Amino acid sequence: MSTTYKNVFTQGAISSEFIAQAIAKHQSKTAIGAHNIFLGQVRVDTIDEKVVAAIEYSAYEEMANKKFHEVREATFEKFDLTCMHIYHSLGAVKAGEICLFVFVSSPRRKVVFKALEYVVEKIKAEVPVFGKEIFEDESYQWKVNS
Repeated sequence: MSTTYKNVFTQGAISSEFIAQAIAKHQSKTAIGAHNIFLGQVRVDTIDEKVVAAIEYSAYEEMANKKFHEVREATFEKFDLTCMHIYHSLGAVKAGEICLFVFVSSPRRKVVFKALEYVVEKIKAEVPVFGKEIFEDESYQWKVNS
């Protein structure tokens, strides 16, 4: 028997319009007193004299969604959150574009600061999402999370 987990993946970059709509949807939730947002953006790194032009993200989606679910559950157990949303890109995301959007909400502001750092660090450490750094010359290397 297989369990279905909420899909957090989106194809390509996460648009500013999508982010704005997610924020706007929360204006009717009047028990919320604070939101905090993390936006992960693809950097133009220079590695061995090669410039990163994009990162191509891949994942075994079922396993990664299960891990995202576990991270969500652990975060809700640890912090008094009203809601949390996680979106991660799959496929190519160009330098300067958003690849990770994490949005947490709580009745109180201090909680969202601690919760957001906790969840982003857990995602980076535990969720099997792989990034292939594509250089301007079209060569590539697999990204190491830091």
